[in-house]
Amino acid sequence: MRRFLYIIALLLAPVSFAAGQNSERLIQVSGLITDDQAVPVENCAVISVKLRKAGLSSKSGIYSVTSRPGDTIIFRALGFRQGMSVIPSTYDGRFITADIRLEPDTIMIDEVFILPWKNYHEFITEMTEERPQDPLIVNMNENLASIYASAGNEAGYTITPEAGFKYAMEQNFSALSTRNQYPFNNLLNPLAWAKFFSEVKNGLLKNQDYSKPVKSKTRKKKPKGS
Repeated sequence: MRRFLYIIALLLAPVSFAAGQNSERLIQVSGLITDDQAVPVENCAVISVKLRKAGLSSKSGIYSVTSRPGDTIIFRALGFRQGMSVIPSTYDGRFITADIRLEPDTIMIDEVFILPWKNYHEFITEMTEERPQDPLIVNMNENLASIYASAGNEAGYTITPEAGFKYAMEQNFSALSTRNQYPFNNLLNPLAWAKFFSEVKNGLLKNQDYSKPVKSKTRKKKPKGS
């Protein structure tokens, strides 16, 4: 009986050694991951259960992972059902190609509008309810109104859209005519200085009462021979 057990042990030893050697052998698994429309699936997680290693598929859906015979490879991607591929334990090659097709796991629903009101009556009630105005906005509106009023009084007329447009066009024309030039300044204009001196000589800066009409003085001509 003991001799029979020795014979069985000797016969099973090469098989167990070959099986152990086969389980330690590494295999390079690669392939293409697509959906049901044959579109490549990007960033799909490829997980080796035995080696506890993982990788991601490229933008073109290509993946590559290291595995062993008898290993299970899991494929996970957002919006798809989990895929699985089992490598036969008797596989004796070094490379294996396995293309995977994942099934969609997303349910398309109709467009939904999310509103903060339960029904139309609550919407009307909230929209028609009086709310206190922000004091900052009230002060801003009052300041703007006072600025418009003072500007109209100083100019002597009410500012109209036509007047504003005319003023803007004049400013634009002035900017275009003096482009790439120094601003116009009468301080360096000799004609302006000559006119100023002439006006001063004629009494421009004298204190005169302009409310009374100015009487012109005429010289009487002397008779000849006097």
